[in-house]
Amino acid sequence: MPDGALPVLDVKGLKTVFRTRGGEVHAVNSVSFHLQPGELLGVVGESGSGKSVTMMSLIGLLPSPPADVREGQVLLGGMDLLRATPDQLRAVRGARIGFVFQDPMTSLNPVFNVGNQIMEPLRKHMGMDRKAARQRALELLELVGIPDAARRLDDFPHQFSGGMRQRVMIAIALACNPEVLIADEPTTALDVTIQAQILELVKELRQKLGMAIVWITHDLGVIAGIADRVMVMYGGQVVEQAPVRELFANPQHPYTRALLKTIPKVSGEREGRLQVIEGQPPILSAAPTACPFRARCAHAFDRCHRENPQRRAIGAGRVGYGHDVACHWTPEVTHA
Repeated sequence: MPDGALPVLDVKGLKTVFRTRGGEVHAVNSVSFHLQPGELLGVVGESGSGKSVTMMSLIGLLPSPPADVREGQVLLGGMDLLRATPDQLRAVRGARIGFVFQDPMTSLNPVFNVGNQIMEPLRKHMGMDRKAARQRALELLELVGIPDAARRLDDFPHQFSGGMRQRVMIAIALACNPEVLIADEPTTALDVTIQAQILELVKELRQKLGMAIVWITHDLGVIAGIADRVMVMYGGQVVEQAPVRELFANPQHPYTRALLKTIPKVSGEREGRLQVIEGQPPILSAAPTACPFRARCAHAFDRCHRENPQRRAIGAGRVGYGHDVACHWTPEVTHA
């Protein structure tokens, strides 16, 4: 994406802390990123890296307490969502930003048919009467590939398979033609065949509707097939960000390199044991003062234990608009 393009979503210095009985948990630490119109940004990292908490912080989906979004700026158009009123946030959620969660059975209401659940945001945000909303709900079910959509409008969530429930969730998220769609590991609970169908659906919808998408996952293989740009998170921070082909061809952060080595290879030759990343994720009981990956990193040296690295550009361009990495180590330099 060009440097001069105006982002549809611009996040700067986001910090989120959870207050618990055992003390504070610094879940998101100065996360900054942007999303261009029509772009698909993949957000990757292992469980606990801060992916979902970051995205839920943007639109006020975290319960407060215990969550406390302490710092940052989240610009959607001219509005800073972190300083919006509860009514303003409710007007944004489901209308300008759609959200697809990992498990549709916990997101869909089991006592309402799917038609009514798709109609709800249409009536609330777009002011449609019941007849118009039902017609639009039918169009949305057809758009996401639900067979015999007219009959299935009156079915309940338990009458759909896992893949079809996820399609219903996508239909709800798309109901008001949002500028941004956030998909939080929407295919993780599905088998590989259904996962492939959902990914193909998202590609088609993106081409038809031109929306910007944030796709959260722990699976770099998924990201390789759908993303324009990838943001790698670890310990509540962005450790690397790059266009998808650049990231796979030239990973700079040791964590990104380790993640790429964990992807199973399909070939005729024996590949040996699947590689793993030794060690445990960091305990986020304090704001980071050193590299969060240092204890698991084979390249860590003295500076890594004293100073948390800032993101720096790789090659031309500036941080956030090309390839950047938060790491003191560089592959071509020997460190003392």
